[in-house]
Amino acid sequence: MSDATQDAQVTDNTDDSRYEIHSDGTLAGFAEYELGDGVIDFTHTEVFEKFSGKGLAQELAARSLDEARSRDLQVLPHCSFYAKYIARNPEYLDLVPVDRRPEFSLA
Repeated sequence: MSDATQDAQVTDNTDDSRYEIHSDGTLAGFAEYELGDGVIDFTHTEVFEKFSGKGLAQELAARSLDEARSRDLQVLPHCSFYAKYIARNPEYLDLVPVDRRPEFSLA
């Protein structure tokens, strides 16, 4: 874990429907979502150029997926970053409904 991810804070900004990651108190990126009945659909992720290459996008994905699990939400990774992250981290695969996995190229 880098210093940037160790000091990162992830919050759910429900007013803007996005998880935000802050590094040293500065907004470093976000993951937009749409929340439905028992489902969270991640639609877009962005980490600002100044903060790229520090593992913040991965930290943002991990923490938001952990929260989705704790809230018993199913995940739809329409954001390609989230789909790739889940493919590389199969411990999150169970969050994606089995019948929707082919849509995201997930086994």
